[in-house]
Amino acid sequence: MAKAKTLKLTALVGLLNRLCPPGLAEEWDNVGLQLGDPDAEIARVLVCLDAEEIAISEAERLGAQAVISHHPLLHRPLKRLTPGDETGRVIFRAIRSGIAVLSAHTNLDRVADGLNDWLAERLGLNDSQPLETPQKGSFYKLVVFVPQGHEAEVLDAIFAAGGGQVGAYDRCSFRSSGTGSFRGNETTTPFIGQPGSTEETDELRLETIVPSDLLPKVVARMLKAHPYEEVAYDLIPLANRRSDVGLGRIGRLAEPLSLQLFADQVRQQLQLPALRLVGDQQRLISKVAVCGGSGASLIGDALRQGADCLVTGDIKYHDAQRARAEGLTLIDAGHFGTEQFMVTELAGRLQQAADERRLPVEFIEMTAEQDPFTTLC
Repeated sequence: MAKAKTLKLTALVGLLNRLCPPGLAEEWDNVGLQLGDPDAEIARVLVCLDAEEIAISEAERLGAQAVISHHPLLHRPLKRLTPGDETGRVIFRAIRSGIAVLSAHTNLDRVADGLNDWLAERLGLNDSQPLETPQKGSFYKLVVFVPQGHEAEVLDAIFAAGGGQVGAYDRCSFRSSGTGSFRGNETTTPFIGQPGSTEETDELRLETIVPSDLLPKVVARMLKAHPYEEVAYDLIPLANRRSDVGLGRIGRLAEPLSLQLFADQVRQQLQLPALRLVGDQQRLISKVAVCGGSGASLIGDALRQGADCLVTGDIKYHDAQRARAEGLTLIDAGHFGTEQFMVTELAGRLQQAADERRLPVEFIEMTAEQDPFTTLC
């Protein structure tokens, strides 16, 4: 496959969406393209935690045409757009410099091999699973009728677009045989038979499962690969729950550690000057829940799944009181501390995906970001 000569911003959006589908984001969130011309040419991309003015300045210095941040630049509706506030200054400067801004936020938090998996791995958790209770309605059953001899081509297109994944298994499908009948009018050009004639042919009913966020892409690829002029297919909503995506992760340490020792391990692995603890420091910790950023809303999920400890950031006073009363230890490693590593991880995965597709784009890590909080010892 020849390497593409240029990359348009719209292709960069597609690359990001494949790694962290926007359909996984919270309803209130704003992910994907925030600012920029979809037809703009992209050669270098800066990956950062926050799309602040310092990030735009660094993109200018590096000659980058796009910035991908974790926290969205445009999070709430703007009542005005002036350079008199931080968001306005960033927008004005990015537009003047021709720098696009994209975001991968709660979709990156939820997706498999996303921020929370990276956090769990860094903290030494084994066999981690999503902490958040998976939601219903995340899947569709796709049923399509194909003439015998063309099933492999159609299934390959569906699988390549992301259909047919069941847990750790891929290319999953079921087929049954039958007889299809049809008649086209004088304006048709049927693949089998003649216009105006009733035709019958041996067909296969193919069934597979498709995540809802991939449905438009899978259907488009299926229609393109299908030999019929008019394709008969069904989309059936399913109540199946997704077990591979969700906020937070929960897993086990290789061996139990005291809260004090585990907290010290967290501090070292996340390269933090300090952190906050809730609970008896001598209590043994084995089953650990994690959530990057602000994860106190998952205290209930952590308790229901039997976690000994929750590692997250932005824990409030009354959340700490509740956890202490219910026997859950907490490690508050800060919002910045539990997310800063996503810059390295996301840049690496985007670069790998681009290289595999021979796309001419370079992803660069933002290294100058700092926690807005300073710890005095």
